[in-house]
Amino acid sequence: MPSSPLPVTEAPAETHKVHAALTRSSTSPADLRELEAGLDSLQSDAVRRARIDWTRILLPVAALAVLIVAWQLYVWLGIKRRDLVPGPLDVIGQLGTLGAEGKLQEAVWTSLQRGVTGFLISVVIATPVGLLLAQVAPLRRAFGPLISGLQVLPSVAWVPAAIIWFGLSDATVYFVVLMGAIPSIINGLISGVDQIPPQYRRVGAVLGASRLQLALQIVLPAALPGYLSGLKQGWAFSWRSLMAAEIITVGGSMGFGLGSMLNQGRDLADMTIVLAAILLILAVGILVELLVFAPIEKRLLRRRGLLAGSTR
Repeated sequence: MPSSPLPVTEAPAETHKVHAALTRSSTSPADLRELEAGLDSLQSDAVRRARIDWTRILLPVAALAVLIVAWQLYVWLGIKRRDLVPGPLDVIGQLGTLGAEGKLQEAVWTSLQRGVTGFLISVVIATPVGLLLAQVAPLRRAFGPLISGLQVLPSVAWVPAAIIWFGLSDATVYFVVLMGAIPSIINGLISGVDQIPPQYRRVGAVLGASRLQLALQIVLPAALPGYLSGLKQGWAFSWRSLMAAEIITVGGSMGFGLGSMLNQGRDLADMTIVLAAILLILAVGILVELLVFAPIEKRLLRRRGLLAGSTR
């Protein structure tokens, strides 16, 4: 008679039950010790990932506190006049005044909206162009030096031309942002593609992938680390380009952004407004890095087993 199939039972969830079941089997003691060490390692890795690394929070806060104290001590020494170098409390008071008037919220929202919109448009344009240049060698040889030259060119150089072409409007700002971000994203993607092992493409070709499938399903995922670096640099360039455009393009249908606040402080010779705008520009850049790019980069590296304590 054919033997009846073995019943399928649900695996116990608790580690001590697994260990007890294995102990009852014919596995050698050395294998059991090795398995137990592996289970303990997995548990410790899970605990480490769940635990908050407070040093990543406390150390930047401590560094910021040291800088603020040094700033206040410099003000107390009276090396410069108070109107030229206001203290931290003066700047905080100015931020409170701007917040009460609604200018602070308007400036942050206007600049952040422009920066994010311009950056997303840059990603949509730069990604297919970067893939095309990375995949087609003649196009890369033809346009590669031009892309690198555009990346080196200061974005503020585009502001006069953009004003002539588009006037004092949001189109001027977006054009400058695009010219600042697109070359960096393209070069980052090309750099990521260059670091892909050639075996990946061969495997895709053997499996019958078309050029489009090869680019989207093999090349782009494998180039993610370099692509992410290009995105981070592209955001930095777009944010800097936006501030330059907002400082220069004043009037017309232009809204009130952080660059406009900085320019207003200069016109009024009010250093509290100038420093408040600088600190807000810096804070937005840091927050975007910490809340958007850092988690994505950490997850990407962990999935590829490039972080300490990662299991994948």
